[in-house]
Amino acid sequence: MNILLIEDDEVLSDGLTHTLSNIGYSVTGATTGAYAEHLLKAQGFDLIILDLGLPDMDGLQLLRRLRGQKLSLPILVLTARDDMNNRIEGISQGADDYMTKPFELRELEARLHALVRRCYGGFSHIIEIGSLQLDTSSHQIMAKGEMLSLSAREAAVLEVLMMQKGKVISKDKIAQHLSLHGDALADNAIEVYIHRIRKRIEPFYASIRTLRGLGYLLESKLDE
Repeated sequence: MNILLIEDDEVLSDGLTHTLSNIGYSVTGATTGAYAEHLLKAQGFDLIILDLGLPDMDGLQLLRRLRGQKLSLPILVLTARDDMNNRIEGISQGADDYMTKPFELRELEARLHALVRRCYGGFSHIIEIGSLQLDTSSHQIMAKGEMLSLSAREAAVLEVLMMQKGKVISKDKIAQHLSLHGDALADNAIEVYIHRIRKRIEPFYASIRTLRGLGYLLESKLDE
């Protein structure tokens, strides 16, 4: 689960990055709205944490721009603006949740998990494909009650596919998730990971279909 943290307070940003990394999230930071937009074009993210007091633009302006571009990622506003009018404005401009500073880390963690469940896994924190299960809280992938044996990169690819179940995921999108800091992958790296994962998940009533020119689709064989 990749989070874009848009926050210009370096101390707070470093603290949140450390905390969220410890509970299994990958966090990339941006201190300005312009850089955040650059990152969103260059990398793949699953969720945004947005401060409203940015140095180059108002966070609400950035929020409007992102929603105007049809960006569908869940966005949690994290700000010192705690009056009711700002809360209403934030939600009306497209925020999925709104938290005010100061805040408790446990509450932030709970709200992030709730956003992930609501936006990616229905009302449950478990996503199922065939007899595979992804726990969106712990980021563990289980098969018939046991941990599925995968390398870290293979697990990351399968998590992306499970999080977007029922949707075709392009090779570029997968590569972006695997390259949080812009490191290039070999041209055939994604195909290699997909090939390995196919073999591992086949006994568990799940398959990956290649749609030439479009990407990959994870499907349940139980539905056949």
